[in-house]
Amino acid sequence: MTLSQKLAETVRVACIKAALDAYEEGGILGLCAEGRWEYAISTLQQLDLATLIQDCLTVDQRD
Repeated sequence: MTLSQKLAETVRVACIKAALDAYEEGGILGLCAEGRWEYAISTLQQLDLATLIQDCLTVDQRD
């Protein structure tokens, strides 16, 4: 797997996890389905991509 593919997969996994976690948290907070979706999108917009990229590059250098 190339570094680009590894990075893309890392970002995809992080986005899916963040969205699912936020959607579930929104339900716990009592949000309706639309509110939960908006909460999940907001979480994705705030995702720290710089840290994800740095972590991916650090792991790649160790391999």
